[in-house]
Amino acid sequence: MKKIIVLILSLLFFQYTALAEEVKKVYLNEAINAALKNNIDLKATQIDINIARNEIKSANRLQNPSIDAFYFMGGAGYNEPKQLGVSQNIEIAKRKARKELAKSNLALVEKNVDYTEFDLKMDVREAYINLVAAKSILDTFEQQKELQEELLDIAQERVKNRKEQGIDVLQAEIALNQLITQVNTAKVNVNTALSNFNKIINDPNKIIYDTKDKIFSEENNFAEMLTPPPNFDFPDFDEIVQKALQNRFDIQIAKQQIDVAEKNLTVVSRQRIPDIALVGGYAYQVGAHTDSGNFNNGAYAGASLVNIPLFYNYSPEIQNATFKLRQSELKYESAKNKAIKDVSAAYQRFLTAVENLNYYENKIIKNSEELIEISKESYEEGKTEITSLIVMKQSYISIIVGYTYALAEYYNSWTNFLREVNDEDFELPEDI
Repeated sequence: MKKIIVLILSLLFFQYTALAEEVKKVYLNEAINAALKNNIDLKATQIDINIARNEIKSANRLQNPSIDAFYFMGGAGYNEPKQLGVSQNIEIAKRKARKELAKSNLALVEKNVDYTEFDLKMDVREAYINLVAAKSILDTFEQQKELQEELLDIAQERVKNRKEQGIDVLQAEIALNQLITQVNTAKVNVNTALSNFNKIINDPNKIIYDTKDKIFSEENNFAEMLTPPPNFDFPDFDEIVQKALQNRFDIQIAKQQIDVAEKNLTVVSRQRIPDIALVGGYAYQVGAHTDSGNFNNGAYAGASLVNIPLFYNYSPEIQNATFKLRQSELKYESAKNKAIKDVSAAYQRFLTAVENLNYYENKIIKNSEELIEISKESYEEGKTEITSLIVMKQSYISIIVGYTYALAEYYNSWTNFLREVNDEDFELPEDI
């Protein structure tokens, strides 16, 4: 019986293991590639290209023929021939216009898919950076928690040796408990950032993606985070904005929408051109229905103009197509106007992030580390109270967290800048 229970439990364990999600640690470029390969929303969007290609075939279609049969009955049809033939409507100046419109729509769909891919890359970058930043803040709080535990031990030892009152221990315990709550909150923030990161990648396979990078290192992993180090001469805004106006997908899409509207106007306008209907076939008379008593046979042919715009000339459709063209032109101008403002805001945000990060690295962090070390030694030697040290440590934690946010903002502002100039391969001048 025990063997059976052990076997059942083993099978359940292996089944659970098989269903468990795999955790895969990736660098930023690997995360981007995973999203491009597996993202469900992107795959759904890419299907639009196949649909648009089939629309070209549909637009280029020929009209299907009709089979006609005429058989006159009764006295009215005694001497009339029987007819069996085919009729075919032939469109005039419409088929090519429809095909050109469908081609223009395909180009629009392709640009939208390219924009979706680019936007996904930027979303992955932001989610990756936010996850790394959240993990770094958690790491900061955990390190400070360990230091606070050491401080509590020092306070307890000093009270034990009667160098201080018990209030030092109480203050150290309060500060430690406060750090514990901050660690717990930071853990929740990491889990939230991890969930958002995987939501952006949107991989249907049982894989949980996690980051390999840490935001703090000797070189800050600028290369692996696909971000330049903050020591460069940034190009002038006028130079950047001109390239942005050429590269931005929303402007390209708006321009392509003008082309679609122009071709749609052509299609609608050509509805006024009448089509030709051709008919032809075989006709015969049996001998019983002819004066000569002989069987007669031959052929018939005819042609007619159909859909003559006499009572309805498609004016409302043509007017609406004209309005849509004007609307597309206005949207194009609006896209360019908004683009300049978006690039300007991203440009200023990035320059500010560079300035703040350099200020943290060159002045704030270095001075704070020296100050906290001096304060700790001073307390251990009995020269200062624990209150001063706790306040100093809390200030130091705020500075480290602020530095983490400044570094994350630097990475995010670079990503936002790339998003606004629509150029993921934007090159900066040589480092100074």
